Amino acid sequence: MKVAEITPILDQIFNSGQIEQASEDTWQVKQENLRLLVILSEDHSWLRILVPIVPLTEAQPFLTQLLTANFEDTQEVRYAIEQDVLWGVFFHRLESLTSEDFCSAIALLISLKEKGLSNSFQQLIEQRVRQIIKAAKLQGQTLEATFKTLERYYQEGMLGGVDQAPEEREQFLAAWKYQLERLWSEVE
Repeated sequence: MKVAEITPILDQIFNSGQIEQASEDTWQVKQENLRLLVILSEDHSWLRILVPIVPLTEAQPFLTQLLTANFEDTQEVRYAIEQDVLWGVFFHRLESLTSEDFCSAIALLISLKEKGLSNSFQQLIEQRVRQIIKAAKLQGQTLEATFKTLERYYQEGMLGGVDQAPEEREQFLAAWKYQLERLWSEVE
């Protein structure tokens, strides 16, 4: 890929009014919910595309899930931390980069930004539900007894807020029941 191809490709993907070229080796796309940076190395041999996702303070509880995603799910893009921000990043040698790979990387980074921490949150929740199931099984509890215990915790205010609306509590309990039933047989 040539440096001269970057601007036309960005123009095809985004509204040209949203693209700023701060220097010969830096582009920035600004949309309402997206800020995307394209940066070339000083010698123009490497290209980096970056998207800020969330402040590090929000991402901190999910670092294990994010690193696991880097290993298993994120394909050519990665999560990274810099300047107290969780970023989606893509690095590639400019010489061997194709326009298709460039466009694909941008699409993957936008997808990471749109998902935010939701996948990591879901993975963390599933991990915690599995821990609850394991503890319940070690105590000899059945699925039904485990669910009754969670219901009691909600009634006593140990889970959920004491001032939680009954409809909201029922939604939470339905979600717990679904997860317990879904994962019960998988946990030893």
